[in-house]
Amino acid sequence: MASTTSKPHTEETVYVYEAPVRLWHWINALAILVLCLSGYLIGKPLPAIGGEAYDHFMFGKIRFAHFVAGQILVVGFVFRFYWAFVGNAHAREIFHVPLTRGSYWKEIWHEIKWYAMMEKSPKKYTGHNPLARISMHILFVWGIVFMILTGFALYGEGEGPGVIHTLFTSWVIPLFGQSQDVHTWHHMGMWVIVIFVIVHIYAAVREDIMSRQSIISSMFSGWRTFKDDGSPD
Repeated sequence: MASTTSKPHTEETVYVYEAPVRLWHWINALAILVLCLSGYLIGKPLPAIGGEAYDHFMFGKIRFAHFVAGQILVVGFVFRFYWAFVGNAHAREIFHVPLTRGSYWKEIWHEIKWYAMMEKSPKKYTGHNPLARISMHILFVWGIVFMILTGFALYGEGEGPGVIHTLFTSWVIPLFGQSQDVHTWHHMGMWVIVIFVIVHIYAAVREDIMSRQSIISSMFSGWRTFKDDGSPD
């Protein structure tokens, strides 16, 4: 009887995401979910409920959920920015992108081809791949900054004269033209984030299946595993 030999199964594990980053990720994800749902209802309210408004206070509850989730998002973002300085090298990837490095753009092009099914073999990265890194920097980091500024501007407008009105409303609304313009851009920003989240989840699931490295589980355990003969660049 002929004997066959199989290729030995090997794995390499690297610690990538520290506990504070993982905790922030999931709290931030929950805050964004609440913000998007409540923000959509604020922009497109539910049909009127019968009876006196004070018996329900539905819209007030929706606005309250939006404001609380927004403040959690801000606190988490400030903490995340702080952790980029005190955490490991992977903690600062989404805040610093080496745009002046020629090889980085070549790696981005490779990732574009990989996601477009034009490249057969993926490269291994211990942290975010170059395309994910620049996408998160532009769409997520600056997108969140934009939403924070416009959100506080609208909040300060409703609150009236005060610290928030002085810090945000006094210059953000004139910058855009008028209050309704800020409302429109803030609402459009929500859809940008929704699209980003959909693509982010798709890419994570796809990489887990096709690139032979753990992606989703890494954000729970902190460890990234490279299966078979894969090795991180």
